[in-house]
Amino acid sequence: MQHNFTGPSYTIGIEEELMICDGQTFALANAIESLLQDGDEHVKPELMESVLEIATSPAENTTQAGAELRALRREVRERATNRGLTIGSAGTHPFAMWEDQRISARPRYRDLISALRFVARQEIIFGLHVHIGMDDAEKAIHVANGLRVHLPVLLALSANSPFWRADATGLQSTRTPVFRAFPRVGIPPAYRGWDGYAREIDFMVASGVMEDYTYLWYDVRPHPNLGTVEVRVCDGQTRTEHTLGLAALIQAMVKELAEHFESGRRLSDYPYPMLDENKWLAARHGLEGELVDLPGSDRVGTKALARRLIDRLREHAQDLGSEAELEGVEDLLKGGNGASRQLVVYEANHDLREVMAEIVGATAA
Repeated sequence: MQHNFTGPSYTIGIEEELMICDGQTFALANAIESLLQDGDEHVKPELMESVLEIATSPAENTTQAGAELRALRREVRERATNRGLTIGSAGTHPFAMWEDQRISARPRYRDLISALRFVARQEIIFGLHVHIGMDDAEKAIHVANGLRVHLPVLLALSANSPFWRADATGLQSTRTPVFRAFPRVGIPPAYRGWDGYAREIDFMVASGVMEDYTYLWYDVRPHPNLGTVEVRVCDGQTRTEHTLGLAALIQAMVKELAEHFESGRRLSDYPYPMLDENKWLAARHGLEGELVDLPGSDRVGTKALARRLIDRLREHAQDLGSEAELEGVEDLLKGGNGASRQLVVYEANHDLREVMAEIVGATAA
């Protein structure tokens, strides 16, 4: 295993999986090929032809990343509008059927369908991925291990998928159980340093179960080729300011854990079943429920845990030049996450096209 954990530390990159929709009906449209241009580095296809991914360049802070992210959203929206299409962003499309989606004409995705069959074919979901640059491989493993306890709070804040196949599921993040059908997903194991991680990856590749480490789709993972730690637990965000708020919070988490490693301290021992249970509670209840305050056993309101975390990390965000974007997380605490906002629209008329119209409008705002 080779790696590029050479720094600079704490650079940030953001990837968003976006919906390609018909401009009139807001149904998903299998139209990715019409939106791609020669030389695209920041606009890419995904598994389904109705999905596109935008990815920012490495930036020093969320202010810089935000400028590029907004420009990319504008660019793909303009391309879509010129073709009678539009762009939306959320964790799931409220009334899409996976049976209507075409698979992108790329060898990786066709091979994925061949290997996973129905499990991959029904994966019409949309996520937010945040990459943070690291300057040391051992530090990257420590940070990835330490982030596991924070994943349920990040999921609760970002939950934005209360509908699936035209049904109100009762979950705040339906994307979570849908994606759980994949192998090698969810909260990852704790790795014993870089050598331990490399041995496990080499063993899995040698056994033929996967081609390389990018077939580990865990909620957080080291990304050796890019030299980053990648957080993948979040639902896609409708509003750009929420994407940037979550990215600023993740960047601050990474800085805190990197400094924890540099000080020679060890991480607390988190029982894996409770990490997984907390993630379920976050997917089910979002910010309105409770989580177990690990490594203890007390249950605490999820909003209170999130508030404590934000307050503790604010100084790190300030040091990184990303404090202003934390206002996006404050807005999630005050006004509710994306799932609760979708449900408010739905309760008025029980009209899922009205929900999608709201999503499209807020995605463009």
